Amino acid sequence: MTNTDTADAIGTAIQVKELAIAGSEMVRITVNTPEAAAAVPYVREQLDRMGIDVPLIGDFHYNGHRLLTDYPACAEALSKYRINPGNVGKGDKHDRQFGQMIEAALHWNKPVRIGVNWGSLDQELLATLMDENSQRTVPFEARQVMYEALISSAMGSAVLAQSMGMTKQQIILSCKVSGVQDLIAVYRELAKRCDYPLHLGLTEAGMGTKGTVASATALSILLQEGIGDTIRVSLTPQPGEARTQEVVIAAEILQALGMRNFVPSVTACPGCGRTTSTTFQVLAKEIDDFLRAQMPVWRKQYPGVEALRVAVMGCIVNGPGESKHADIGISLPGTGESPAAPVFIDGEKTLTLRGDNIAREFHQIVENYIEKRFGSSILPEVA
Repeated sequence: MTNTDTADAIGTAIQVKELAIAGSEMVRITVNTPEAAAAVPYVREQLDRMGIDVPLIGDFHYNGHRLLTDYPACAEALSKYRINPGNVGKGDKHDRQFGQMIEAALHWNKPVRIGVNWGSLDQELLATLMDENSQRTVPFEARQVMYEALISSAMGSAVLAQSMGMTKQQIILSCKVSGVQDLIAVYRELAKRCDYPLHLGLTEAGMGTKGTVASATALSILLQEGIGDTIRVSLTPQPGEARTQEVVIAAEILQALGMRNFVPSVTACPGCGRTTSTTFQVLAKEIDDFLRAQMPVWRKQYPGVEALRVAVMGCIVNGPGESKHADIGISLPGTGESPAAPVFIDGEKTLTLRGDNIAREFHQIVENYIEKRFGSSILPEVA
C-alpha cells in the first residue's frame, strides 16, 4: 500500500511504480477525500504511460459511498474496492451506505475486499455479541467474542453483498489483527466457515525485525495450511527506508515456502572462524543486489530466471556441497586454505578461479549462465 497523499497524482504514481517493480502484483491507495478521488484517474493514466499495468485498489473508510458515487471516473479507474464494514456508517446508515458501495462495484463490474480490522470493529455488533455471551450458562472469554465479531462482520457483509447481486468470486474477505496467535485463530475459523477468497495480513505488525518476524510467522503457518489467496505485509517503515521493503518480505515468505519464485535465490554461509575473509559476504551481497536489480528486465527477457539458484560459500566444509546443489556456485577459500575458488555449474566442477579478480569473474560467469540457459527460451519473432 502506498503512503503518499493520493491527491498528489504524480507522487503516488511514482510510488506505485516502485512497488510494482519490486514485485507487488496489486497496489492499494488511500481514497479519503474528494481531491484524492479526483486524482485516481490521473494516477492510472500516469501508470499506463509508464507501462505499469498493476491493478489499483481503492481503500475506502467513512465516506466511500459518496466518493464512489460522486466521482464515477475514480470508481471506473480502480480495479477493486476495499470496504471496511466498521467504517461505513452507524445504525440505519450502515446497510444503506454499504449498499451504495456495492452498487458502484456492480455498476463498474469491480470486485470488493470486505476488510474487517479489530482496531475499527463494528461496535454495535460487538456489543450485541457481548450481551448474548453474558446470557450464556458458561460465557466465552472476551477474546473469543472478539474473534466471533470479526468473522460475523466479514461474513454478514459478504452475504449482504451477494444478496445485492455480487458473486462469491467477486468478494474477498479479510479479518486483520495485530497478534500472531489471534490472526491464526481467526483465519482458521474463517476458513472453516466460508469459501470466499481470503486476504491475509498482520495489521500494524510493527517496525524492522519485529514486524518482519511476526508477519512471516503468522502468514507462513496459515499459508502452509492452505489458507489464504493474497497476502500483504504491513510494516512501519524505518526512517529513510523504502516502502518497497514490505513487498520484498512478502515475496520472500512465499519463496521460502516454495509457493512462488520471484527472484533467483542466493545461498550463502553465515561465516565462522574458518572464514575470516569477508570476500564471500561482499560477493554474496553483490550477486543478490545484482539479481534483484535486473529482475524487472529479466522477467521478460529470460522467462524462468526467477527459479535460478546461486551459492556463494566461504570455506571447504559445506562450500563444494552447497555449490553442487545450486545451479551455479562458488566455494571461496577459508582461513588457511589454498587461494583457489572452484566454480560448480549444474552440479559439476567446471573451473577454478584464482587471483584478485575472483568476484568480478564470477559475476560474469553468472551473467553468461543466465544468458545461455534462459535466453534460449525466447521465441524468435516471426515476420
